[in-house]
Parts: sequence; structure tokens; C-alpha cells
Amino acid sequence: MKSIAALQAVVTANPPVGGPTAAELDAIEAEMPLILAEVELLDAQIPLLDRPATALDERRIRRARNRVLAARRDLTNRATTALPGGAA
Repeated sequence: MKSIAALQAVVTANPPVGGPTAAELDAIEAEMPLILAEVELLDAQIPLLDRPATALDERRIRRARNRVLAARRDLTNRATTALPGGAA
């Protein structure tokens, strides 16, 4: 019978040591406005899972969705302007 212990080293990659790299941290920081806007949208939607929405709830969700869309737009525009030559 063959042992599969030797195959596990090939299948299982070694985890990185030392945490995220500087480039990964910069990417997270660049996406932070979008992440915060999405968290705000979830905060507005979660209470409505067990009760009907009021007019105030609908307004709060609409504003949170608009913030998510604006953050996505800003992130996309920032990414396309960072391309060499300004190509979109």
C-alpha cells in the first residue's frame, strides 16, 4: 500500500510567513472606501430581514446603495487612470 503523505506536500502549499505584503496592504487601503460603503449597506439591510421596511429604512438603503455605487465608480476610475498611457 502506498503512503500519501509525500503527496500532501505537493498538494498543500506552504502558507506565507509574516503576513500580507506591502502591495497587498496598499490594495486593501485603496479599496477601503468601497468596503466601508458595503458594510454600511449591510447594516441597513440586516434589520429588515425580520420586519417590513419603513420609509426611513428605504431611504437609508437607497443612500447606502448610492454610496456603494459611488465608491465603486471612484475605485474603477482610479484604476483606469493608473494604467500606462491613461488607456481605459
